[in-house]
Amino acid sequence: MTYRVAINGYGRIGQCVLRALYENGYRDHPVHGMAVVAINELANIDTLTYLTRYDTTHGRFPGQVSADETHLFIGDDRIRVFNQPDPREINWQDQNIDLLLECSGSFNDRTTANLHIDKGASRLLFSQPAKPDVDATIVYGINEEQLSPWHRIVSSASCTTNCIVPVLKTLHDTLGIDYGSMTTIHSAMNDQPVIDAYHQNDLRLTRSALHSIIPVDTGLAKGIDRLLPELSGRFTTSAVRVPTINVSCIDLTVQLSRDTSATEINRILQQATFGRLEGILGFTNEPHASVDFNHDARSCIVDGTQTQVSANRLVRLLCWFDNEWGFANRMLDVAGYWLAAVAKAAVAKAGVA
Repeated sequence: MTYRVAINGYGRIGQCVLRALYENGYRDHPVHGMAVVAINELANIDTLTYLTRYDTTHGRFPGQVSADETHLFIGDDRIRVFNQPDPREINWQDQNIDLLLECSGSFNDRTTANLHIDKGASRLLFSQPAKPDVDATIVYGINEEQLSPWHRIVSSASCTTNCIVPVLKTLHDTLGIDYGSMTTIHSAMNDQPVIDAYHQNDLRLTRSALHSIIPVDTGLAKGIDRLLPELSGRFTTSAVRVPTINVSCIDLTVQLSRDTSATEINRILQQATFGRLEGILGFTNEPHASVDFNHDARSCIVDGTQTQVSANRLVRLLCWFDNEWGFANRMLDVAGYWLAAVAKAAVAKAGVA
């Protein structure tokens, strides 16, 4: 079965979601194949087509891309393009949408999400952390079994949460975590100017993305509390932006509940890359730089060469992640799992009837 999916907001994540759909097999998955049938984006269709065909970070699109006045074509697949800033002006029902992927980053609340639901989108999946009143916040590989066919509005959390939560859960389940601290070292984003320019209230983000390491606010600690309540209140988090266009890392320090060693930590995390976290958590002992993880579909790659242990219990880890590509793939994993659960429930209901 192929599910009909729409994308609202065609920025970095929206573009990566569409590309991953074709490049990594989500389009033709035998159980939960997904086809993007509509995109809503304020940019005109010529710009949208050009940005699909050419990408500085991830290279040229691996397929034929063309367009007419109202449609984007990927090979023979036709995608209806809207240019509506107001969700109340889009009739998703006419497109028979099974799931709307909300990738605009413009809102994260249930009230606005319901505007899309009211216009015919059966379900909505946020590409960012949402308010607590959504039905669920999901990190694939950790809690996707919480998804219900009756959920309507769900969040895929953030790229940083998807990176660090598998590591924290693995360490806490095996060794126990007393408390910790982490710093996200994140590539520049499109809310930063190339040269100094006023555009928002955070004065640090008025400074050139090309010339500074810039501290920014982060809600990562809240994400950890929500997804791993057993670790609630045990972490402090901070973040800085650096002058690279993609691939980020988290510098993690944790105090463990028992003695350990760098060798044991690396063994535990390497073993965790198999089983449920296969393709989600990675491990390397090679001497890497950030560019080596560009276009890496995993949520996190632990750099074993950087693992350090002080006084037997204070552990430092370095965790790499492609903040665009890895997260886009996890968003599609969540979407596929959710839609498959919906289909299974529908079959069961039909069987009872």
